[in-house]
Amino acid sequence: MSANTLISPEVLVPRLGEQLVKMGLLTEEQLKQALEYQRKCFAEGQRRLLGQAIVELGFLDRPTLDRAVTDQILRLRAALEDANRNLELRVQQRTMELEEALRRLSEINQLKANFVANVSHELRTPLTHIRGYLDLLYTESLGELNVDQKKALDVSLRSSLRLQSLIDDLILFSQASRGEMTLTFSPVDVSKVVEDVVARLKSRFESNQVALEASVEPNLPLIQADQEKLNWVIAQLLDNAVKFTRPGGRVSITVARDTANNNMVIITVADTGIGILQERLSEIFEPFHQLDGSPTRRYGGTGLGLTLVLQIIEAHGSMIDVRSEINKGTTVSFPLLITKVE
Repeated sequence: MSANTLISPEVLVPRLGEQLVKMGLLTEEQLKQALEYQRKCFAEGQRRLLGQAIVELGFLDRPTLDRAVTDQILRLRAALEDANRNLELRVQQRTMELEEALRRLSEINQLKANFVANVSHELRTPLTHIRGYLDLLYTESLGELNVDQKKALDVSLRSSLRLQSLIDDLILFSQASRGEMTLTFSPVDVSKVVEDVVARLKSRFESNQVALEASVEPNLPLIQADQEKLNWVIAQLLDNAVKFTRPGGRVSITVARDTANNNMVIITVADTGIGILQERLSEIFEPFHQLDGSPTRRYGGTGLGLTLVLQIIEAHGSMIDVRSEINKGTTVSFPLLITKVE
């Protein structure tokens, strides 16, 4: 339709014939005749609007038809304006309801974070006493032990260390949830961090019969990071990898200069474990969430490790990339900025 084509008012009124019948200006029989006349015109290649057909058949004159159409347009416009006003009111109401729901959700999250923090600190105090006495017993400061007692204490110490790690995770999560987690940036030798973590986790990999390989590009420059938090992140990723890798499998950590950006270093942890379904990858970062939530699940943990990993990496101004394939393994990588040396 060209810009100069005039639009007949009647095309703006939906179901014009029914409207004219309702207004008492047209009978049902006249409407049927007008529609039949309109169809015949179309069959002969002549375009006829319904209003034109009604006027040509003499059922209504043009002024009467125009007045009826104009009246109906005004009614439709008024109804549309009322609908718009009602819609705006509903939108405002829903917005207020959503704002209230968000406020309550924020309060609940704050209460949850406070609860987790308080419980974690309360658990840490008695655990410290337990650890202290276990150490005294294990070092035979309180008397000699036989072989069986030594083994029992060894299991108890390892369990207390595991419990300490879980409590530390809870405290760190509560700090992050309340915006209290702080980072202390400094130039960090990432090769030393990797060396330290690998040495610390060596026995865990050996007991799980999983090979651990570390490959750090030589002469890497220092990176800008919080060394303590970076140490925790790498340890968490390696611990998570060995947890989901079957005996005889392999876990590797690689650190190298980013080929796409010379100012970045890429840290990559890869395993040959059970893998994750593509559609469930985003779930691994949800707090207190396990992909296997059944009562008989094989893999333990609070479900906070990767949540905290993501928060710490994002706090470094970076982002995490996860790629996985079922029964073939998972690869997690993230870049960190190289320290600028004056």
